Amino acid sequence: MTNIVTQIALSAHDVEGGHLDLPDFHRWFAGLAERCYTRARRIPLDALDGWHTVAGRGDIVHSSGKFFTVCGIDVELPGNAVPRWTQPIINQPEVGILGILVKEFEGRLHLLMQAKPEPGNPNGLQLSPTVQATRSNYTRVHGGQDVPYLDYFRDTSRHTVVADVRQSEQGAWFYQKRNRNMIVSVSEDVELLDGFCWLTLGQVHRLLLVDDLINMDARTVLSCLPFTGAGNLSGAGEEFRDVVARSCGPAVPGVHSEDEILRWITDVRTRTEVRTRLVPLHEVRQWHRTEYSITHETGRFFDVMAVEVQASGREVRTWTQPMIEPYGTGLAALLVRRINGVLHAFVRATAEPGFLDVAELAPTVQCTPENFDVLPEAARPLFLDLAVTAPASSIRFDAVLSEEGGRFFHPRTRYVIIEVDEELEHPDFRWVVPHQLVGLLRHSHYVNVQARTLVACLHSLTS
Repeated sequence: MTNIVTQIALSAHDVEGGHLDLPDFHRWFAGLAERCYTRARRIPLDALDGWHTVAGRGDIVHSSGKFFTVCGIDVELPGNAVPRWTQPIINQPEVGILGILVKEFEGRLHLLMQAKPEPGNPNGLQLSPTVQATRSNYTRVHGGQDVPYLDYFRDTSRHTVVADVRQSEQGAWFYQKRNRNMIVSVSEDVELLDGFCWLTLGQVHRLLLVDDLINMDARTVLSCLPFTGAGNLSGAGEEFRDVVARSCGPAVPGVHSEDEILRWITDVRTRTEVRTRLVPLHEVRQWHRTEYSITHETGRFFDVMAVEVQASGREVRTWTQPMIEPYGTGLAALLVRRINGVLHAFVRATAEPGFLDVAELAPTVQCTPENFDVLPEAARPLFLDLAVTAPASSIRFDAVLSEEGGRFFHPRTRYVIIEVDEELEHPDFRWVVPHQLVGLLRHSHYVNVQARTLVACLHSLTS
């Protein structure tokens, strides 16, 4: 593993690449976007083909019993600003595979990335992992083609497994959804199929700064890399980059030890009372079904809607499905601070109704700000004002990135990393060093999907 960690560190500083330079990549990607696409057209909920609404319950299910179900959830969170509510939620108990192949070419480590269209992507084509497939997809419930490169992740006996861990997805929209995040290193020849490209980690890091380009599934896998940013850092104006790189090293001490962080998370999970139960969709309160959507009475949060999809460059060419359409653009802000010369991130242990184990570490701020116009003032996130009013001089990363486009329609979040000088303290938050977050990512259900994206973004600042 030491060798692969070194290769990853070197690849993070390689932005030239051995297969494509970045201008060639953008030309390749633009050409592919002209022939690989999904076109989603909103349709009435009753026009879904292969899906039906369960009589007496209102749940929306697939005729195969696979894929996912849109049902309701009743949530009790005593002591919260909103102590009880009901909402629609996606129940998809199967575990999918998100995997990136890595291979060395002429001494330089490359990642095999896929240009993949999704019906919910606001811009059609985005860069995804080598494999991005639910169990229903890769067992071909949809009757489509085989998933390319899947065998590298289902049988790893001939290869080196760099990372292999189950991670959660959005706990506000999914009920206990997990995916297997994998990184597999290969030495044998790998056929380069249409729609795929080899990029260095440094190139992928540069592309993270492009709005809506690196998709959510790629970002969560990237965060699981055993990363160290040390080495080959020099030049004026790179002080912050140097601090980030040093703080990714496993020997750098933080304000809290790893044991203290684990005990804090365990304590939060133990003392936070969350009661959830799945209920029929027609029992959710304050939500109303119309011809085209299931909508909250305030018009906020999200809608459940339906689309008909025409696709090129996918395993299946046409289908219909329900989707969640979020209201507004989300905000995921990570406040960071140098403490004794070591960069620390201010993370929160947050409970979400869909989490399997009560709470996970989240960014400092994670919300859709406009939603709080219709919620009690006490529900307004701590440090939200600090995040939205941060001066440009303190912002270290800033990009609008899409969430998962297979279940959500045009879901976009502004991801921002902000350096602060304030000595912020709160019992629900802790200052942690980036390498401590990476250590937690070796285990399931400690770092949520938004924070994992920000880990990948933080690593990108060393490239």
